[in-house]
Amino acid sequence: MTALVMLIFVVLLCLSVPVGIAVAVGSMLPSLLSSTVTVSGVYVLRAMVGGVNQTTLLAIPLFVLSGLIMTRGGVSKRLFDVFSYFIGNRTAGIPCAVVVTCLFFGAISGSAPATVAAVGSMTIPIMLEMGYDKKFSVSLVAVAGGLGVIIPPSIPFILYGQASGASVSSLFIAGVIPGLMIAAVLIGYSIFYCKRHGEDKAAIAKVVDELHAEGFRSVLSRSFWALLTPVIILGCIYTGVTSPTEAACIAVLYSLIISLFVYRTLKIRDLWGIMVEATRTYAPILFLLASSVAFSRILTLMQVPQNVSAWIANGFSNKIVVLLLINLVLLVVGMVLDTSPAIMILTPILLPIAESFGLDAVHFGIIMVVNLAIGFVTPPIGVNLFVASSLSDVPVMSIARKAVPMILLFFVVLLLVTFIPAISMCLV
Repeated sequence: MTALVMLIFVVLLCLSVPVGIAVAVGSMLPSLLSSTVTVSGVYVLRAMVGGVNQTTLLAIPLFVLSGLIMTRGGVSKRLFDVFSYFIGNRTAGIPCAVVVTCLFFGAISGSAPATVAAVGSMTIPIMLEMGYDKKFSVSLVAVAGGLGVIIPPSIPFILYGQASGASVSSLFIAGVIPGLMIAAVLIGYSIFYCKRHGEDKAAIAKVVDELHAEGFRSVLSRSFWALLTPVIILGCIYTGVTSPTEAACIAVLYSLIISLFVYRTLKIRDLWGIMVEATRTYAPILFLLASSVAFSRILTLMQVPQNVSAWIANGFSNKIVVLLLINLVLLVVGMVLDTSPAIMILTPILLPIAESFGLDAVHFGIIMVVNLAIGFVTPPIGVNLFVASSLSDVPVMSIARKAVPMILLFFVVLLLVTFIPAISMCLV
């Protein structure tokens, strides 16, 4: 019966049924297909309601809201200006500034697509004005946007913490070094690319010189409050002053203050539209969370995680082989399924397997999220690709082909994180 349930679930996905609905249907199927499964519809509904009745989950809509406020408030432009001021005249200085801006904005929004939209809408036109290849510019933003789910605060880390019981604060801390490593390899590739293909130094100098003409004090003064944002949010979490949920509340309040009263880039009348957009963004996630919790409990009652774990343990005794197999599964799933449902569905199945081979739940969470971050830039469901394409009118497959070297470097970091636990665990 388990195979039939999973088959129907896959068929629903192939028919483009929304993932949340497909998961909810999968939760109800066992009781409908077999009288031996004593799970009523009432139980499923209670599981759905109970699954989202968690204080930790409040961090998700709050980080979504703060990210939207800062996007509309022009925070990404101010971040980019200060990084361009310092490194813009160096080889690949502007592409490196794009990567660092994605790194910082990821520490504000917690979302990869939001990072691509916010940073890409501002930096792609500037890079084209400076003479950079259009496909390279767009693909760089698309891949660097994946840092938004690895650098804390990260919405997928919150979801994984909910599904696994792991500490969200520990996951945030563990994601710092892997995120910095991915940023470093993207910067290294940008330098290699620009040395090989050259740059229009005159066009670059024109833009950077305008920033230098303003003076360091002017550029820093208008970027100071934007730079302070991740320091406040992450500092509160890492020092133990606040929980991730409380830090999300601070993020919303801080973003409102600097956008309304410091930069004055938002008006009070703009807030209603931002609230509507945040609700539209979070509502599908909320329904997906509820149905995924019920689905995972049904799978547990049907002993699916135990059976899969036993199959892998009996078929593969080598830890390296098992880890490679898990990575392969996550990479394939990341290509066809969005991050949120992938985490909520696969965590109850794969985590027991990983723990049986001695992996810590926090370490496995980093492996899972880095894997799924690669899925953001791999067809056919690479969300970052579609966002970047909508910003630039470059076809999705063209962006994906240009991004292949960067994706391979991303994969190298994934292997290092997988087989060297100290990379992610040394700060925890």
